[in-house]
Amino acid sequence: MKVLALALFALMYALMIALPKYRPFYALTVAAIFLITGILPINNLAATINWNVLLMISGTMIIVYYFIDSRMPNLLADILLSKSKNVMWVTIIMSLFAGVISAFIDNVATVLMVAPVGMAICKKLNMNPVGMILSIAVSSNLQGAATLVGDTTSIMLGDYANMNFMDFFWMNGRPGIFFAVELGALATIPVMMYLFRKDTAPVSSTERTAVSNYVPTVMLLLMVAALIVASFIPNTPSTINGIICCVLAVITIVIDLIQTKNSEKAVDAIKNLDLETLGLLTGLFVVIGGLTNVGIIDDFAALIVKFGGNNLFLLYTIVVWGSVLISAFVDNIPYVATMLPVLTAVTATLGIEPYLMYFGLLSGATLGGNITPIGASANIAAVGLLRKEGHQVSFKEFMRIGVPYTLIAVTVGYLYFWFIWR
Repeated sequence: MKVLALALFALMYALMIALPKYRPFYALTVAAIFLITGILPINNLAATINWNVLLMISGTMIIVYYFIDSRMPNLLADILLSKSKNVMWVTIIMSLFAGVISAFIDNVATVLMVAPVGMAICKKLNMNPVGMILSIAVSSNLQGAATLVGDTTSIMLGDYANMNFMDFFWMNGRPGIFFAVELGALATIPVMMYLFRKDTAPVSSTERTAVSNYVPTVMLLLMVAALIVASFIPNTPSTINGIICCVLAVITIVIDLIQTKNSEKAVDAIKNLDLETLGLLTGLFVVIGGLTNVGIIDDFAALIVKFGGNNLFLLYTIVVWGSVLISAFVDNIPYVATMLPVLTAVTATLGIEPYLMYFGLLSGATLGGNITPIGASANIAAVGLLRKEGHQVSFKEFMRIGVPYTLIAVTVGYLYFWFIWR
C-alpha cells in the first residue's frame, strides 16, 4: 500500500507541475483511487477532509464578492498608492499588511481579504498582479506562526505544550516565537526589493473612489473580530471558523437583498465560489489523509529523528529543514500532529526541554508550504484568484518568489531559536 500511495502521490505532483491547468482533476482522481484501493478507508473520508477550511473559504469568497462590488478595495488601493514611492514599495507594503492581519486570523481568510485590494492596485497601474498576489500569500503563511491564533499548527502547539497567548511573545524568561517570525518578516524585505527591483515606475493617486456600500467591509471586520474571539473560547467545534464565515456570508446576502431587492447579485455571489480551488483542496486533503493512514508521514518523522541521533544541533537542524522540505509537499497539520509526541519523547531521552524542537518544527512546517503553489491552502487560494483573473501560475513562477522568501525567513528563525532556546 505504501509503495502504491507514494507512486500515485509522485505521479500527481509530476502532472501538476507539467500540466498545471488541470490540478483539481489530478488531485480528485488520485483521491478517488486512494478510496477505491483502500489506501484511505471510505469511512475515514469525512474526518479526513478539513471542512473548516472549505467552509471558511466558501463564506469568505461570498463576502469578498460583495466587498469587491462595493469598490472598497479600489478606495484602499487609492490610499496605499498615495503612500508609496513606486510599484516595488506598493508590493512590499501589501505583503507586510497581509502578514500583520495573518498573525491574528487564518491565512486563507487573509489572502481572500487582502488580495482584492492588490488586484485593484494592479488594475489601476495596468500591471501583472502575479508577483503582488503571491507575495501576499507567502507573507500570510509566514506570519501565521507569530501568535497562538494565527494558524492551525500554532493552535495545535499551544494546546499540546500548554502554552497560552502570551507564551508566544515571552516564555520562561525568554523571547518567544513571535519575535523570530517578525525578524524573518523584516529579513524578507530585502528579498522582495531584489525580486521586484525592476518595478521602479513611480505611483501616485490623488483620486478617491466612492464606496457604494459599507456593509461588506463591516462584515469582513466582524469576521476578523469573531475569528479572534473564537480562538480564545475553549471546546469550540472544529469547524467554528468555517461556521462564522458562512453565517456572516448569509447575513451579507440577506442585508443586500433587503437593501437592493436584487436577487441576481446573490446568485452571482454564489456562482463566484471558486469550485476548482475547493475541489483541489478536497482532493489534497484525501490524498494526504491516505499517506497518513498508511504510515508514510510517521515514516518521515521517524527518519528525521533517526538521522538526528543524540546530537542536539544535528537533530534540531534536521527537524527544521526536514520540516521545510516535507511541508512543501504535504499538509503541515498531520505532520505537526505526528511530530509533536515524537519530539517530546526524543527530548525526554536527551534530558532537555522540548521547546527548541517545538519552535523549530513549527517554523519549518509553517514556512515550508511557501515553496510550492500547493504546499499551503493560502497559496492554493491565491493561485485560484489569479487563475480567475486569467493568470495561470506555474510551479517555476511561484517558486521564484516562494523559495528565496522561505530560505531567508527560515534561516533567521533557525538561528534565532538556536541561540535563544538551546
